[in-house]
Amino acid sequence: MHTYLVPITRAFRQNANAANAAGAEAYLLNQFTFFGLKTPGRRRLCREHYRQYPVSGLTELEAIVRECFALPQREYQYFAIELFAWHKKQWNASVIGLMEECLVTKSWWDSVDHIASEWLNDYFRLYPENIGTVTGKWNRSANIWLQRSSILFQKKFRKDTDTELLTRYILHCSRSKEFFIQKAIGWALREYSKTDPEWVSRFVQQHPLPALSIREAIKRIERE
Repeated sequence: MHTYLVPITRAFRQNANAANAAGAEAYLLNQFTFFGLKTPGRRRLCREHYRQYPVSGLTELEAIVRECFALPQREYQYFAIELFAWHKKQWNASVIGLMEECLVTKSWWDSVDHIASEWLNDYFRLYPENIGTVTGKWNRSANIWLQRSSILFQKKFRKDTDTELLTRYILHCSRSKEFFIQKAIGWALREYSKTDPEWVSRFVQQHPLPALSIREAIKRIERE
């Protein structure tokens, strides 16, 4: 184990809770094991660790993230996602390779959506010239988690959302039978409805979409 992870591993073990772990494992369909830390407590421990133990550079940072994604307990993946975001000042354009690697490693909605929120939004704002090449490849991929990420990476862009790109990516995936793709389409549209509800309403009316995507897309519009 990388020496950087020894103190946080000790903290995870000291605060482990078997009942919480069993519940978390069942919630994610028993695909992963857990120490059983609740999110607020885990984040507090992790932030204390980030402050106390600086990372020497990007090479070490990427090595730590990769090791966390190889370890069995899910808390290590959450730790890695938040650690990498904590050190975003060290990022360069090439870190998209690691980001993609993590998107397709031990993939499930919890890690993929966490990466979208913590990494992709900031990365593509820093390096907008990479949006078309990278997310276009993801959208055309056979990997549903890369497709999902191509649809969701703009969910925090608000008025800066490229609606032409969003339209193209949604329509390319609109016939998918995958629950997580249909859900992503609806979520992306619902988020953009906070900025331009009229655009979302027109989009839903003009394009054939799965029923699940439509329900998710117009939730906020209907409430208002």
